[in-house]
Amino acid sequence: MSEVNEIKKSIYSAFSEIASAIGYSDIHGRIIAALLVSNKKLSLQELAKETNYSISTISLSLDFLEFLGMIKKVKNAGDRQLYIELHGNLLEGLKRAFILKIQKSITDSLNSFENYKEVLKKSQDEERKRVMNVLNILEGEIRKLDNYINLLSKLKLP
Repeated sequence: MSEVNEIKKSIYSAFSEIASAIGYSDIHGRIIAALLVSNKKLSLQELAKETNYSISTISLSLDFLEFLGMIKKVKNAGDRQLYIELHGNLLEGLKRAFILKIQKSITDSLNSFENYKEVLKKSQDEERKRVMNVLNILEGEIRKLDNYINLLSKLKLP
């Protein structure tokens, strides 16, 4: 393998690891890396070749990246192929992805806690009060985290 291909492979791996680290699939990172390395818009077929993923797998991932504002789907006049190009601020897109993941986790946790509290209210178990107290403490801490994440989401990046 040539030195250039080794470097490209390393870049793809780095972006895959970043995507995985914030809780998303490595394909999201590979798509961003392929677009960065190429420095131009790529067709679905070209993205499939560069990332070693199928066109259908890439298509599913593109919708999410477009929602985050990281890519844009475009068509050239007189050309039936769909092209993908980087769009917006990459760091802002990563921040948005990170925040969305945490907000979903917070919401899921708070919903679970509410369900647990309903179960505990009906329980006759001796530990009911202790567990309810733990849930209340955790709920308070998660609400603090939610406030922090909301503030973080409003910060402008340099």
